[in-house]
Amino acid sequence: MNTFKERLTYLWRDNPKPAVIARDIGMSPPGFNRIWYNDGLPNTETLIKIQESTGCDLNWLLTGKGLPYLDRARPENVGAFPVSDTDTGAVDTLGNPVDLREFVFIPRYNVEAAAGHGQAVNDEKPLFCIAFRRYWIENYVTRQTDKLSVIAVKGDSMEGILNHGDNILINHAETEPRDGLYVLRIGNDLFVKRVQRMPGKLLVTSANPHYAPFEIDLSHTDDIAIVGRVEWFGRTVN
Repeated sequence: MNTFKERLTYLWRDNPKPAVIARDIGMSPPGFNRIWYNDGLPNTETLIKIQESTGCDLNWLLTGKGLPYLDRARPENVGAFPVSDTDTGAVDTLGNPVDLREFVFIPRYNVEAAAGHGQAVNDEKPLFCIAFRRYWIENYVTRQTDKLSVIAVKGDSMEGILNHGDNILINHAETEPRDGLYVLRIGNDLFVKRVQRMPGKLLVTSANPHYAPFEIDLSHTDDIAIVGRVEWFGRTVN
């Protein structure tokens, strides 16, 4: 990475489109394009916005010297493994060095949300962690990484959308339901369902027509809770 543009692209490597970068730093596309296509350098205000958005080291961004990210950007929050200056042993399957600061490690709990009839919540002990790209999590899901968890889907009521055995990423910061997929706690049971917000109530539906829809009265939710919104799923291909 010998040029400013190459280093800037590295910071947005998951989606390095000029329009995406401009949006993330609050800059107009035409203004950003003058920098992008003319191989120029942005002004100080824009550089600060890039640093605020990515946690990058501006010395590295401008000169290529040092490391891409500041020490304060290291993943030391709940749900991420801390990385020390001496922790350089991580490699990918081809033996290439991996910077653990680029990832957030979300706990995968030994809990199943029933896509069907209720699945009791008996054990909330993490089994292991699943790694997600920090850029994607913080820019498209939430910067509250401690509000995320991964659990499994059980049952067939959401078959075709969420299948039995799928892993789902839950954003526990999203407890005010909009239209979408949510994990609900009803009594001591967890359900993953499609939720539609209606005046004074929620319409809860399944993808499988064998499961009847039902409504939740928002004025009587003593035994009901919105656990969080489903942001992602992972599936094994059989």
